[in-house]
Amino acid sequence: MLEAIMFLLAYLLGSIPSGVWIGKLFYKTDVREHGSGNSGTTNTFRVLGKKAGIIVLVLDILKGTLAALLPIWLGSNIHPMVVGLFAVIGHVYPIFAKFKGGKAVATSAGIALGAQPIFLLCLAVIWGVVLYTSSMVSLASIIAVIIGAIASLFLGDPLFALIVWIAMIIVIVRHKSNIGRIKNGTENKVPFGLKKDK
Repeated sequence: MLEAIMFLLAYLLGSIPSGVWIGKLFYKTDVREHGSGNSGTTNTFRVLGKKAGIIVLVLDILKGTLAALLPIWLGSNIHPMVVGLFAVIGHVYPIFAKFKGGKAVATSAGIALGAQPIFLLCLAVIWGVVLYTSSMVSLASIIAVIIGAIASLFLGDPLFALIVWIAMIIVIVRHKSNIGRIKNGTENKVPFGLKKDK
């Protein structure tokens, strides 16, 4: 029963559409109607600006972290990553936003932060380096999550690795259109880094 409650709470946490709510509440704008049409962090940065983007990034990470910490706070032996996975599912298919959510990068990072903070820190460095050299958030996210999945196999925690691999698959599937644009050389770039849009 406790596990079911945690799964539900994690899903509801993940379902909080940070970008949509911040946009509508403070900017009178639905981010899903602009840019890529996505409700996640990157599109929020693009549509609403740096301040809103940072707030949404923090909130989306926090959703995953809080979900991963639920079994610790509630005294359950279930693996934090298992509970956290439900937050990722909630972020991708949010009940509060007609089941149309983000691409799961920030929330996946959040559950890793709650379960393996050093692991997440290393991936964040990789993400930052790829972002700076490519000026593409999507490419940085994809490479970081693939490296993370491979690295997870060497941590001696099979369940952690399994969830990371599941998260990797979700992230890559959600970036399918981005991958096509990367191949075609038409992917959107951020206004900083070595290959920034001019």
